[in-house]
Amino acid sequence: MNPGSADQTPALARESITVSALNRAVASVLARSFQLVRVRGEIANFSRAASGHWYFTLKDDRAQVRCAMFRGRNLLAEFAPRDGDDVEVLAQVGLYEPRGEYQLTVEAIQRAGLGQLYERFLRLKERLQAEGLFDMKRPLPVFPRAIGVVTSLQAAALRDVLATLSRRSPHVAVIVYPVPVQGEGAGARIAAMLQTVSRRGEVDVVLLVRGGGSIEDLWAFNEEAVARAIRACAVPVVVGVGHESDVTIADFAADLRAPTPTAAAELAAPDRALLLRAVGERTVKLRRGLDGRLQQWQQRLDYAQRALASPRASLRALASRVHALAVRAAHAVAGRVARAGRRSDELTARLRHAAPGLDAKGHLLQQRRLALAAAWRHRLHASRGRVETLSGRLWALDPDAVLARGYARVADASGRLVTDAAWLSPGDLLRLRFARGGATARVQDVEPPTGDAPPLRDPG
Repeated sequence: MNPGSADQTPALARESITVSALNRAVASVLARSFQLVRVRGEIANFSRAASGHWYFTLKDDRAQVRCAMFRGRNLLAEFAPRDGDDVEVLAQVGLYEPRGEYQLTVEAIQRAGLGQLYERFLRLKERLQAEGLFDMKRPLPVFPRAIGVVTSLQAAALRDVLATLSRRSPHVAVIVYPVPVQGEGAGARIAAMLQTVSRRGEVDVVLLVRGGGSIEDLWAFNEEAVARAIRACAVPVVVGVGHESDVTIADFAADLRAPTPTAAAELAAPDRALLLRAVGERTVKLRRGLDGRLQQWQQRLDYAQRALASPRASLRALASRVHALAVRAAHAVAGRVARAGRRSDELTARLRHAAPGLDAKGHLLQQRRLALAAAWRHRLHASRGRVETLSGRLWALDPDAVLARGYARVADASGRLVTDAAWLSPGDLLRLRFARGGATARVQDVEPPTGDAPPLRDPG
């Protein structure tokens, strides 16, 4: 080193600064020197932090640079990058000061070489969206009878879809409509197959599915013909193409977009186990409700029966009144006879006292008095007999007295008395009343009445 060169050293070199200050100065220089740059390279060492940020290395065959893409930006990415992907990033050049390493802070990322396809995708999406093609969405059938699957027979997605449908809804018919899902002409053939599905009318919902791939592999689902065929399909269409991060024009045109083919099958097919469990729970709830209502009505019927006066009580009250009247009548007749006898004795004594010569007439009067007393006694006996006859007839009218002889009173579920078998049908509920207690029975068979007697009028 030339000692004289020390005089030519800049002033900055004569002063010591901290590493932090140096890194801040370098970071400031990089920020002023570079605006946003577009860099192409291959991804390596890709990692996703718990915070959601992406960290990876972008490299080519001669160099590499560390990159960071924060969560607020990577949520807008159209795909999730993996090691080995060739990508283009739009980034800000900066310095990670704690380590003194320069890095790219990525603002946007896309697959390398796909800029033109992506631009075509955006232009078609904007045009169809402005047209309103993506606004018309139809609900999926809750209980589909048949589900159509439009995909390639060689696609792994088909096996996943069929397995999911068999597990969730084994009772639902599945019809596969085979069609190529990538390559030249695939879009036109997919659109034609959707038209065939509409024309046949065999299914209630359609699953348009395929596995993941590059944007070139999925390009058939970005064609305008496919989008319009989805909207023109006679039944709702569920699109499950690629992975969750893969987005196509068909996803926007679909009635429902699923992140994966398996998810598309789950969205279209109801879970049979859950349905059976729900039916069982509602059946139990309904049975409990019906049992509760039946118990309430039975209790109300019991209260009503208790509130009704017994026919026997009414007849007993009437018989008691008749007996009381008979006793009163007998007492009245006896009183009148006694009074008449006393009156006759008085008159006889007076006549004897006034006219002793009238003994013969007095004797006749005594005979007539005795005859009158006999007539009153005969009338009293006849009245008592009539009262007893009426009491017997009233007692014979007591329905419970008939029950005591082995008969039963039959009523239907509403309490109406049944006197004609023609009013009944097998399965009707009957209530039987015996002399003591009652029972409930159900009609098994109805025997037609014998003879030529006309049918009784149904009081109901």
